Amino acid sequence: MTSERQQEAPPGISGDEGYSRGLSSRTIQMIAIGGAIGTGLFYGAGGAIEQAGPALILAYLAAGLAIFVIMRALGELLTYRPVSGSFAEYANEFLGRFAGFATGWTYWAVWVATCMAEITVAGKYVQYWFDIPQWVTALVVLGVMFVANLVSVRLFGEGEFWFSTIKVTAIIFMILIGLGVLVFGFGHAQNPTVTNLWADGGVFPNGFGQFLLVLQIVVFAYVGVELVGITAGEAANPKATLRKAINTLPFRIGLFYVGALLVIMSVSSWRNFQAGKSPFVEVFQQIGIPAAAGIVNFVLLTAALSSCNSGIYSTGRMLRSLSLRQEAPKSLSTLSSRSVPASGIAISAAMMVIGVGVNVISPDKAFSYITSVSTMGIIFVWGIILVCHWIYRGKVKRGLLPASDYRLPGAPVTTALALAFLGLVVVLLFFTEAGRSALIVGLVWGVLVCAGYPLLSKRHGDDDARTPVA
Repeated sequence: MTSERQQEAPPGISGDEGYSRGLSSRTIQMIAIGGAIGTGLFYGAGGAIEQAGPALILAYLAAGLAIFVIMRALGELLTYRPVSGSFAEYANEFLGRFAGFATGWTYWAVWVATCMAEITVAGKYVQYWFDIPQWVTALVVLGVMFVANLVSVRLFGEGEFWFSTIKVTAIIFMILIGLGVLVFGFGHAQNPTVTNLWADGGVFPNGFGQFLLVLQIVVFAYVGVELVGITAGEAANPKATLRKAINTLPFRIGLFYVGALLVIMSVSSWRNFQAGKSPFVEVFQQIGIPAAAGIVNFVLLTAALSSCNSGIYSTGRMLRSLSLRQEAPKSLSTLSSRSVPASGIAISAAMMVIGVGVNVISPDKAFSYITSVSTMGIIFVWGIILVCHWIYRGKVKRGLLPASDYRLPGAPVTTALALAFLGLVVVLLFFTEAGRSALIVGLVWGVLVCAGYPLLSKRHGDDDARTPVA
């Protein structure tokens, strides 16, 4: 058992939180890239294409713009004060302790649920090659990632670097092969041409309404981009490193999402894609690449492992941040001799075992059960980032806080537009069964947070919530 050193619990967390700054610029860049690429693109895009057709590309562009605003807002806050607690710390500073409590615990729940979902689908991917029960794979994956995160932050970073490298390589390979098919005509694809983007029913073949409804699917494909904010306490030269990672976000969105979908729906008509089947598999098979399904299945497994790795990392740090503010048990504020929050990681991993149990009880519906938990949570967290940024800018304007040299262009107008976009997504949730389930889960979680605040927060009696300023 590793020895532990107890950290003091200051009212607010400083930039130096006792962590080892073991995440290099190279690692942070790949974490940022990997956070924007997940099973939502490799697997979930099939159902989204079936629903919206080529209009899905516009949906990814619209959501990508909103995500870029959110990340630039977070980047401005991070250069003002880089802390591992990130958005929960800013919520505590600008909106009061209850907001910080709610944001920290909600983000923790989002990643616990996401990790549950990812170990669930990891079991399905392994069954492609081996007849192993889903719950067995889920338990093994969780155990391996748990141990890796306990060893050191450097091991987490290296794991994420290589996971991201595999995902990026797969997408670039698919784009290059697809362009080769379009330009030189090799392969066995039927009628590959860019006119497929508008010739078969137009850009909005199923109507503008379906384009709007698919936005909620698209938004959650971006879950994880904010993870770079959690690395602030362990990044070498965080201000320069995080700035570079956020600045490259438009390029990553343009290449990995928009570029990939443009090629996919040019090589083959959108009508050939459907829910439950990866569009990457479909394109590789049409081109005539042998073992296409196996290749993509391996990439999907990598994406699931990457997400689980990130989930264990982020939940452990968020629990420690909450503990340092006396909003979680004091024991969670400890660091191991390897400078990792071992107690927080262990508690988070123990909660993720529930996902293994769900696999045993209902393997067919496990993924849908678990993902509904994170739906409203991530919208709430992203919204908090924007509101905190709005208030920060107001305080800077009044000379109460120092200005960051890394500013969100067009604020506060761009901040307001991004908030309006998130509000639209929430409204759209009412129009689908899965969305309504997510809203109910979000309401229940809100009640639990309100009930838990007086029980877990040692300082709730002297809450100093601020009034938002424009």
